[in-house]
Amino acid sequence: MSGKDHLIQSLRQLLPFESVLTEAEDLRPFECDGLSVYRRLPMVVVLPETIEQVQTIMRLCHQAKVPVVARGAGTGLSGGALPLEDGVLLSLAKFKQILNIDPQNAMATVQPGVRNLAISEAAAVHNLYYAPDPSSQIACSIGGNVAENSGGVHCLKYGLTVHNILQLKIVTVDGELVTIGGETLDAPGYDLLALMTGSEGMLGIIVEVTVKLLPKPERAQVLLAAFDDIAKAGEAVGAIIAAGIIPAGLEMMDKLAIQAAEDFVHAGYPREAEAILLCELDGTNAEVSEQIMVAREVLKQHGATEVRTAKDETERQMFWKGRKSAFPAVGRISPDYYCMDGTIPRSQLPKVLRRMRELSEEYNLLVANVFHAGDGNLHPLILFDANKPGELERTEEFGSRILELCVEVGGTITGEHGVGTEKIDQMCMQFESAELSQFHAVKAAFDPEGLLNPGKAVPTLHRCAEFGAMHVHKGQLPHPELERF
Repeated sequence: MSGKDHLIQSLRQLLPFESVLTEAEDLRPFECDGLSVYRRLPMVVVLPETIEQVQTIMRLCHQAKVPVVARGAGTGLSGGALPLEDGVLLSLAKFKQILNIDPQNAMATVQPGVRNLAISEAAAVHNLYYAPDPSSQIACSIGGNVAENSGGVHCLKYGLTVHNILQLKIVTVDGELVTIGGETLDAPGYDLLALMTGSEGMLGIIVEVTVKLLPKPERAQVLLAAFDDIAKAGEAVGAIIAAGIIPAGLEMMDKLAIQAAEDFVHAGYPREAEAILLCELDGTNAEVSEQIMVAREVLKQHGATEVRTAKDETERQMFWKGRKSAFPAVGRISPDYYCMDGTIPRSQLPKVLRRMRELSEEYNLLVANVFHAGDGNLHPLILFDANKPGELERTEEFGSRILELCVEVGGTITGEHGVGTEKIDQMCMQFESAELSQFHAVKAAFDPEGLLNPGKAVPTLHRCAEFGAMHVHKGQLPHPELERF
């Protein structure tokens, strides 16, 4: 019996028959995540239901030296959950229970397969909610949010996932159950909670998450500002922050994204605008009223051709529905699109937007811009047709140029989607050899044999040399032991 057959037999002894998938038609739904341009069938998919089963799976794989890729809802956009042909795809889809809502301590304990939005729905009876709200919140899982350190339209004021979790339970590569963080504001020892958040499944398998809950604000109201120049909209973003206002959300969409979203959900957007800003203010009635007056004046001073205030909660929700539906809306106007994710200083928004327009013309590819303007997290959607020879390659090159631009102006290659498979080469632009070597050392401390999601997020320096970025790393190679991951 081969090692593969022996492992599958052991997994079948542990789990129900329907929870161990080996046939091609059963594996197909797991061949990619939301970044569907990369596809690969795993050797086997397992769907455990208990922490003890996850521990046993990890022990079996560790003993057999078989790599493991953890997967949540599959909504990721960086190829982080791309499976391995010789590896186990460990799905946490059955871990979908909300274990406890604690209104007195304003926290909730949930399993990793729980949908992001389901937490707020469960906490609503206590007038509480979970703040991070990615556009995919109706489908994405909290475990995946932790793995990618997801944000959302309200991250400007309320932070990313890392700012909104208290405790994790993880299963290590060799099957041990470890608790990281605590149900208090601080925990002794190193801050491994921050290290684990955004680690993209490379350090452990998340099996339980304790999140912070916040009281619902007394009032939330959205301003919609239209501009006849996208650069003016970018300048207005910095002006609002400079005026001492920290909006709950500050989002921008360009003309192509506006029209796609309007055709899709009929949000009431001005179709003729070159760009719109959605500025949400929340808090007490008094402070929201004051901030709306200030924000309206700032927006008009910086070139807004129209400023609308949502007249009621229904219109507020509709404004946000248009923004959160932008990705699927763009999917209706192009055979394919490539979603980028870079972050820049807010002050660089006008420059970067102008340069992206030039690149769009250079590559003859349309771009729909949808992004978290308040914290400079860009999500350019490059429209292309993968059926046309060479167009995917041209699109990837265009995307790489956008990420280079982000680094050039002092930003980073990812804000919330992670590095995964998609941006691993761009890590060579972002970091020098000493930094990459340290990343590999951290990985080795948790996973000495490189079995957890190998080949993702952190490139080897040999790969960087092949990418042609050794000028960034001064020609240095790390210790050979750090080069195998």
